Amino acid sequence: MKQARGERFGSAPVIRGVFYRAIDPRFREAAISGSRSAGRYSRPGEPTLYLSSSVEGVEAAMIAHRDGRSSSLDIVEVTVEATGVVDLRDDSALAEFGVDLPDAIAPWQDIVRSGGTPSSWKVRDRLVEAGANGLIDPSRKSPGLWHLVLFRWNDGDPGSPVVSVVGGQPGFGLGVVCYGA
Repeated sequence: MKQARGERFGSAPVIRGVFYRAIDPRFREAAISGSRSAGRYSRPGEPTLYLSSSVEGVEAAMIAHRDGRSSSLDIVEVTVEATGVVDLRDDSALAEFGVDLPDAIAPWQDIVRSGGTPSSWKVRDRLVEAGANGLIDPSRKSPGLWHLVLFRWNDGDPGSPVVSVVGGQPGFGLGVVCYGA
């Protein structure tokens, strides 16, 4: 049975602060519209907002996404206020939501290219079914860094995360808009 959004998250902390996202400068006005291509936690066409908690986190995430995309990206600063976010670094949260961390962090790109469904998409499905607004994803490239992945935002519903662009660092030479490394 599907629970009301956020029902299981009464004791979860509010995530509030500045996060970072690499974008192609040509699409700056769409910086918070979310990724539309396949990502670690998103099927093609399934809007998902991938953010990092630091510029270093963006750099780490970009390691896996240097294939044929713009070599000149901007890093935009995004303010976030969110509840209902599951922290995949927390063993008790993993147990509560029935998530196996190896499913979340398993390689996904080759599976998608071959037409399969990566286990990380099933993690998202499980969390959305539980009413989660997103997740905290530990960096695989740089342990200690982390990313914020939102499944919904700015939709006007009570409890929905609110995000807005506040600034940027132009000319940061990275190679992709969508990340999930």
